[in-house]
Amino acid sequence: MNNSTRLILAVLGAISINIDILFAQDVDSDSLSQGNEKIFLIEVDVENGGILAASDIKSSTFQNAYYNGLNLRIGWKAKNPHKSYDILFNNPTYGVGFYSSTFNNSIVGKPFALYGYMQTPFFTEKTKKIKFDYRIGLGLSGNFNPYNTEQNPLNLVIGSKNNVFIDFGISAKYAFTSKLKGGVGLSFHHFSNGALRLPNKGINLMPVTASLTYQFDPNNPLPKKLPDSSLPTHWLFHLNYGFGFKQIYEEWKHNYFKSTLSFYASRYADYKWRIGGGIDLFYSSSGNSEVIAQEKSGKLSSKLSGGPVIYIAHVLNPRLVLNGNIGYYVHNQRFNGEIRRTFLRAGIRYYVYKNINAGVSIKAHLGKADFIEWSTGYTFGKRLFE
Repeated sequence: MNNSTRLILAVLGAISINIDILFAQDVDSDSLSQGNEKIFLIEVDVENGGILAASDIKSSTFQNAYYNGLNLRIGWKAKNPHKSYDILFNNPTYGVGFYSSTFNNSIVGKPFALYGYMQTPFFTEKTKKIKFDYRIGLGLSGNFNPYNTEQNPLNLVIGSKNNVFIDFGISAKYAFTSKLKGGVGLSFHHFSNGALRLPNKGINLMPVTASLTYQFDPNNPLPKKLPDSSLPTHWLFHLNYGFGFKQIYEEWKHNYFKSTLSFYASRYADYKWRIGGGIDLFYSSSGNSEVIAQEKSGKLSSKLSGGPVIYIAHVLNPRLVLNGNIGYYVHNQRFNGEIRRTFLRAGIRYYVYKNINAGVSIKAHLGKADFIEWSTGYTFGKRLFE
């Protein structure tokens, strides 16, 4: 299985999680049959500018570049919002999006992406005409012109044609009618392959956006309060296993297997957040390589690393969670790509059946990706509104 196939399978799994979420129903005790009806909408964004790069990258990879992008999103939300997380997040929109862009140079390419997203209103009571929202999305991108020593040596940021696409956005929208809105905003896009193929400095964009949204039915009012449910005070315990692949040397196109065994404890800080801590244990097969580990190759200490972590979960609905970690290595090996004492993780996790979950995340050392984790896990304890 080659690098592109691994990346495509992993991220398509994440997209399928997003798409499954679009149809998933909250299962709290106050669910009613009329909540199954949906309001559909179509949104189009145009984007300009906002290439974020160091000066040496701007003068090489992005020389004479100017970014333009287009987003087409199809979304839906509850017609009669009544569920707990519908109310907590002001009846969010779930959907799928298609992204297309150009940098107006041949070095980077003309990438496109397919992704799932969630868009959440805020400041909903401030005015009836102007509304604000934020968006998070995850998907797979393609059609980059990757680095090649002979054919494309100036692309110093991306070594693969297919990459992960991470999307954040914030916008203000003006309601011309109950169905038509126009808006302006700011987006952030990140492209990375999680060190499956080097170089992988990644591409970061922060363009200005203009949008038009057509909603096929007007919004129904949100209930004034949540269904009665007290915030749990008990601890939840999480056991997860993840795996991925990593290229260590740019000049040697070989991938090494990496895996993670994690144990965390968390509790609800409020309805939307769980906070806790635990431990991550990592295995790196590159510790077996004489080329990588040299005289330390084959030793247990060359293959294992880990340390304590702070665990943070942003609960978007009873089945969907954004997860993050801040960790510190008690033991690590730089030759395995563990270049700093501190490590970070950001990802998405979906409860596919009761407390069994699956997810995808990126482990990193500050701004440098370590590897993409494809994981499964189990939560011990009763979650809110499950």
